[in-house]
Amino acid sequence: MQIELKGITKSYGENMALQDCSVIFRKSTFYAILGPNGSGKSTLLRIASLLEPPDRGEVIYRNEKGPLKKDLPLRRRIAIVLPGNTLFNDTVFNNVAYGLRIRGMDRKRVSEKVYNILKKFGLSDKADHNAKALSSGQAQRVSIARALVTEPECLFLDEPTASLDPPNTELIEKIIKETSLRKGITVVMITHNMFQAKRLADRVVFMYEGRIIEEENSEKFFTTPSEELTRRFISGNMVW
Repeated sequence: MQIELKGITKSYGENMALQDCSVIFRKSTFYAILGPNGSGKSTLLRIASLLEPPDRGEVIYRNEKGPLKKDLPLRRRIAIVLPGNTLFNDTVFNNVAYGLRIRGMDRKRVSEKVYNILKKFGLSDKADHNAKALSSGQAQRVSIARALVTEPECLFLDEPTASLDPPNTELIEKIIKETSLRKGITVVMITHNMFQAKRLADRVVFMYEGRIIEEENSEKFFTTPSEELTRRFISGNMVW
């Protein structure tokens, strides 16, 4: 599914979070959003994923405009994984099954899909455990399993492997990348890890002070970026 943001502006009180941001997230493409803290990455992701509206500008899914936030069929084709432990105080199974149940899927099919994805994430033995009792790595795997089990057309991820150890990071990256390739979904991922962006992304969006400075394919972005700010950022010569 293609998503277009046109002239997006957003402020919180006197703080201007986004200024005239325009970008197209194309179907079946993996995007990484890079930039220093406070550059507007999370705000852009929340607006693109319909969690909150812009002050000005348009969010267009395919060619659909208007009150997209109220478009339930559209919203059910979107999955979002935000920072922190957002799991319910319930079993791992019920957390992962939630999105399938509200879509009216029959019990047998729900069980099949949940156990299949828990196996993929190495969590089969945790199905009956309370999700709030998991380690941070296990909890993040559950969060991403819950997002992917619904087979979304668009997946939004805000720092999905921040503070995780290498084994958890490697497993999560592998599953996300394989799923994006196999299912042809659009992935938009915020990361501070440039090596992760190189490994996973087809295209990179670089943001600074609420603006999109550059959007380019990954190889060109990291080898011959067009903008001086981008060159300074990837070389570590930017002063915050």
